[in-house]
Order: sequence, then C-alpha cells, then structure tokens
Amino acid sequence: MPLQLKVQITRVDNTAHDLPIPRYATEHSAGMDICAAVEGDVVLKPGETALIPTGFAIAVPEGYEAQVRPRSGLAFKHQIGILNSPGTIDSDYRGEVRVILTNFGKVDFIVRRGERIAQLVITPYTRAVWEERESLDDTRRGAGGFGHTGR
Repeated sequence: MPLQLKVQITRVDNTAHDLPIPRYATEHSAGMDICAAVEGDVVLKPGETALIPTGFAIAVPEGYEAQVRPRSGLAFKHQIGILNSPGTIDSDYRGEVRVILTNFGKVDFIVRRGERIAQLVITPYTRAVWEERESLDDTRRGAGGFGHTGR
C-alpha cells in the first residue's frame, strides 16, 4: 500500500459543487484526475493555450509539492498537453489550481465542463543547499550533453 498523506482541499466557490474533487481512477494510479471547471465550452484552436480553472484550491503540506501533469489519452488522441509540464503547486500557494492547457494538434479541441484535463501528483521534494566551488570533479562524460552519448 502506498503512503497516504492528508491534503486539505476546498472548492473556490459554490459553482464547482457539481464537479468531483481530484480522484484516483484505479487502485494503483499515481495521479489523480483533475476536471475542468469551465462555465461553457472552451475551444482551443491549434497552437492556442488557455488557462483552465479547476474549481478547487489545496494546501499542500510543507516538504511536498503537487505536480500538474498531462493526461496520456488527451496527448495521444488529441495532441493536448500542458505547456509548463509538470506545473508545480508549492506548499504556500492557496489560490485556485488552474491548468495551462495547450492544443499542439492540427484541429480544434473543445474543453467541456467536468472533462478530465490533467493529473495531479503529490510528491516530496528535496531542497538544495549550494556549495560553491572553484571547479567540479571530473567525470568520464564531462561537459558532453545534448546527444553526446549517441543514439
């Protein structure tokens, strides 16, 4: 059984009570489905991006972040993704969770109220403490990057 963490959630107004709060689709899902809280249909034309409301806000415990990630089905079937994926919700943010949805495809995509548009994953993080040095240890790879290791 995975670890469980209590996370506070609230609906941002009374118009979102018809929508489910984020929930796991299966017993072993890592991400919870997030639904769109749009008032009417939102048409995303090819190449367009829209900030889609979810109707809820959360209080992520300190030491954790909430990551907003794309849904694989929307990505594969409709080329719909999240522009800043994964989007991070910090533990001190209390505003409405919104999703930066982008149409990377070639046809219009309609976002409808209650449609599952993203996933939410709660995960711990580590904060770095920088130790500035004059140089770094050498490695076999060195500064090679961006295709340096070949195919």
